[in-house]
Amino acid sequence: MNGDQKLDVYDQAKEKFLQHFPQIVKVLTEDDMKCPETGDAVARLREVLEYNVIGGKYQRGLTVLVTLQALVEPKELDADSLQRALTVGWCVELLQAFFLVSDDIMDASLTRRGKSCWYQKPGIGLDAVNDAILLEACIYRLLKFYCREQPYYLNLIELFLQTCYQTEIGQTLDLITAPQGNVDLSRFTEKRYKSIVKYKTAFYSFYLPVAAGMYMAGIDTEKEHSSAKKILLELGEFFQVQDDYLDLFGDPSVTGKIGTDIQDNKCSWLVVQCLLRASPAQQQILKENYGQKEAEKVAQVKALYEDMDLPAVFAQYEQDSYNRLVALIEQCASPLPPAIFLRLAQKIYKRKK
Repeated sequence: MNGDQKLDVYDQAKEKFLQHFPQIVKVLTEDDMKCPETGDAVARLREVLEYNVIGGKYQRGLTVLVTLQALVEPKELDADSLQRALTVGWCVELLQAFFLVSDDIMDASLTRRGKSCWYQKPGIGLDAVNDAILLEACIYRLLKFYCREQPYYLNLIELFLQTCYQTEIGQTLDLITAPQGNVDLSRFTEKRYKSIVKYKTAFYSFYLPVAAGMYMAGIDTEKEHSSAKKILLELGEFFQVQDDYLDLFGDPSVTGKIGTDIQDNKCSWLVVQCLLRASPAQQQILKENYGQKEAEKVAQVKALYEDMDLPAVFAQYEQDSYNRLVALIEQCASPLPPAIFLRLAQKIYKRKK
């Protein structure tokens, strides 16, 4: 089976996945909309769901379904099992929406998924903090509604709670490493960068959806989850390095967002690589311009990265990392089907958004 055919598994799942979203909104809002005490608040929740949960690539959510389909015989995946898998996939997307709404406020971002960030919309502002908390609460309402009677219910609850905590620890590392208005380039080490991306991105973007599919398939042993985690955390680092590169060098009309890593004084892969290679004079340019809001200072940093040929460094990193991931999958995937991991690697390799 070639790479294009493997990607079709995600494309095939996507139609079913999107068709299930109205049912998700209905379960979360329909009955409560009729309540005279909370009806208008639930109407607000519906608006929050429809603006913030829709519009991404859905890769995280789809991975739950694709993983379960790879682990369970088609005849064992009845309509109810399929509906539960679609729902757990949407729970992952709800978690993503909770993180993104919050992250956009903290980073003072302008756009997300090709439109204004939720908090930037007129009349929303910092009320978006409460909206983000509502999105998180919806995860556990859905898990209870659809999965309460299933043997894997507790495993899913604990998985989402643990992943949420790990991601929030990662966000904390990110924030304290790059405080606003306090540029300290000595903080931006490879070791710290790897810690941030492992906790902030890899657990929820890669381990969570695959682990959820594994639990739903009845796979709950430490050995198999540990092997999967080893591969998936590597995939997560690869994914975040791409994200950091696209923040500056991606096309906003394709990525759907305007990058702000330089302005926000972020411990990005690009600044870490720059510091590893910079002469004293180049370090001085970085020190004078990094973490500043002025457009000309951002342009100075971008020009420095280009002078140091960091786009070519990234291209080589991407190729080497993909090859290393394929080797790791061959070594560690068994007894799980390697295709689960290879599809993810192929899905993100050389992505533009």
